[in-house]
Amino acid sequence: MAQQRLFDHAMLDVAAARVLPEVINWRRDLHAHPELAFQEHRTANLVATELARMGYEVRRGVAGTGVVGLLNTGRPGPVLALRADMDGLPVAEDTGLPFASKQRIKQGNTEVALMHACGHDMHVAMLLGAARVLADLRGQLSGTVKLIFQPAEEGVANAANGAERMVKAGVLDHPKVDAMFGLHVGITPQPTGTLSLRTRGLMAGSDTFDIVVKGRQTHGALPWNGVDPVVVAAQIVLGLQAIVSRQTNLTVAPAVITVGTIHGGQRANIVPGEVKMSGTMRSFDPAVRDQMLAQLKRTAENLAFASNATAEVSIDAGYPVTWNDPDLTTKMLPSLRRVAGNAVLTDIPPTTTSEDFSFYGQRIPTMLFFLGVNPPGTPPADWAPNHSPRFNPDEGALLTGVRALASLAADYLTGN
Repeated sequence: MAQQRLFDHAMLDVAAARVLPEVINWRRDLHAHPELAFQEHRTANLVATELARMGYEVRRGVAGTGVVGLLNTGRPGPVLALRADMDGLPVAEDTGLPFASKQRIKQGNTEVALMHACGHDMHVAMLLGAARVLADLRGQLSGTVKLIFQPAEEGVANAANGAERMVKAGVLDHPKVDAMFGLHVGITPQPTGTLSLRTRGLMAGSDTFDIVVKGRQTHGALPWNGVDPVVVAAQIVLGLQAIVSRQTNLTVAPAVITVGTIHGGQRANIVPGEVKMSGTMRSFDPAVRDQMLAQLKRTAENLAFASNATAEVSIDAGYPVTWNDPDLTTKMLPSLRRVAGNAVLTDIPPTTTSEDFSFYGQRIPTMLFFLGVNPPGTPPADWAPNHSPRFNPDEGALLTGVRALASLAADYLTGN
């Protein structure tokens, strides 16, 4: 931490309120114009243009479409990073908002509708708002603010995601980042303006697996003349569930294995030669993850062997556990409480969803927190969650998000 400097939090609140109309306009503009992973050209241009107007040193084209803004206060101190993700999703919006997305793109012969169904439009707008606040208060700060607007948090199939590419591109260096904060809207139906988090594992690590079961094709009326991979695949699906329910110590950390696809066969009266399946594994502890991956491979291969079939298992390592550094989180809780008071929830249950913010936490101390965006009067049962075509986060939370991001940065840099 930097040596403590006097800081006027009241000025921060005034600056945040002053920029709020722009934050709302940015959010609505971004919401109406979502772009998929690594295609965020319009979004990146908007971000870079606004940061330059605020006096930030701007770097474009990082890891494809990423943007980095640097604010040097001219006084020695730490380097603090704030992050927002920019990509939308291939979801057809059904919110009825006047600024609802009408964006469509061609993917092959198919037209795909686009939507900001995970709140990344909110993230970008709030970080731009915090950027304006910090620029206005530069004279009270020490050290350097690094703003990271990254592409492709949602990722693309069989390729490195946005945060992983940003890290490889050196975004945490030159200057070297000492700590990093980020927020995410939604996830659970918390009331508007709630800030929630936990130390250590907040969001699950995720891995994707593919299994190809190979048997021997034969007539469906004569199964004994072949090796039926459909039956073997069914045994494997059930066997994988026993990894969590009977072989994993769930008192250490939660875990999930889900088989999401299974494909095999062409006709009802033919035993096919192979069956393909794929799924996801979620874990919160590195040792548990390694154990489960080994068990997954052993279970599939041995069940297939028992039926004279084979199972080829491949693992696509996904996102690590999103880890909130305990020391950093404890130090920064007073900043969040100043912003949201009793609406700060600590030690919330971990969520089995994943976030590529976790890649930054592999290198430096990080803290991610959730911003409640469930509109007043909306029962939790009526909440349309992230990735839903009806996901409609309450804009009333934007001011809290701007204040939280700016306060974390200011307090970290000044030692308050």
